[in-house]
Amino acid sequence: MRMRLRSRQRGVAVVTALLLTTLAVSIVASLFWQQQVQVRSMENQRLHFQTRWILRGGLDLVRLILRQDMMDNRTMTRADGIWATPLAETRLDQFVERERVEGESFDAAISGQTYDAQSRYNLANLASTAGAGGINKKQLAVFTRLLQNLQLNQSLAKTVAIQVARSEGVGAPQAGQPPSPDVEAVPPGSGRPMKMLRVEDLLSVAGFDQQAIEKLREFVVVLPKQTPVNVNTASAELLAALVNGSVSEGQNLVVGRKRTPFTDVNNFKSYLQSMGKQPVLADSDMDTRSDFFLVLSRVRLDRAELMSWSLIQREPAGTKVVWIREN
Repeated sequence: MRMRLRSRQRGVAVVTALLLTTLAVSIVASLFWQQQVQVRSMENQRLHFQTRWILRGGLDLVRLILRQDMMDNRTMTRADGIWATPLAETRLDQFVERERVEGESFDAAISGQTYDAQSRYNLANLASTAGAGGINKKQLAVFTRLLQNLQLNQSLAKTVAIQVARSEGVGAPQAGQPPSPDVEAVPPGSGRPMKMLRVEDLLSVAGFDQQAIEKLREFVVVLPKQTPVNVNTASAELLAALVNGSVSEGQNLVVGRKRTPFTDVNNFKSYLQSMGKQPVLADSDMDTRSDFFLVLSRVRLDRAELMSWSLIQREPAGTKVVWIREN
């Protein structure tokens, strides 16, 4: 009996020892796993911080180029300017400060493209602050024609104009205020919609879908303030809308400015007269230079990748980044 009891006790002790060993191994493995997760999380945060710093460095270079372009061409922003040269993927391995484990290799690269924001139609222009405010009739005519040139529902232009005007808080009737011939009153409505900040906000307008947004993306922009259209960089579709003409006539304007860029608005109007055309917009709503630029940036560092759009404003005193939107 005693022999059997001792044998059972030894068996229990062995099982207990195995269980304790398994438990200890599990706890140690869990601690190692948690430590590995924390290390990887810290490394990911470091990579993201570094990609943002690389992005900032790239934007500083763009600001410098735009500043120099303004000094070299004070009255014109040309479509073939150096600022418009795309940056092919450029490796930055030699320039990124980072602790490197012996034998480790990693990719660091940046690429991007700068676009003239004023080569696109600014939706903020649809609202007018003249008199009691309302919808700018001439701007509405241009936007309507642009939608037509892009084979989109042109009746949506009026709906967008109403929403933009309401979001700006203009168009409320005022007693004794004479109506402006170039401004259309905003129909009464309940509430004040949120201000549009990006092209995707058009999805809040009944009639627009994602397919229409993709068609408009390269032709429409929402800027912080009303801006003139740059006739030196505008697309053929937008130029056609500016002169109430066909897309082929807009393409003729593009070909003409490639030979000789427009030096000012009067030069542009003289060229239109030779074609038997005249602009729909007032002189103040057109220009041959730009102050706003969109920058598409892509930064790749190891497994981290950052793609973003930025808006840069160019002023006589310098340039500044208005916003950065990460995709």
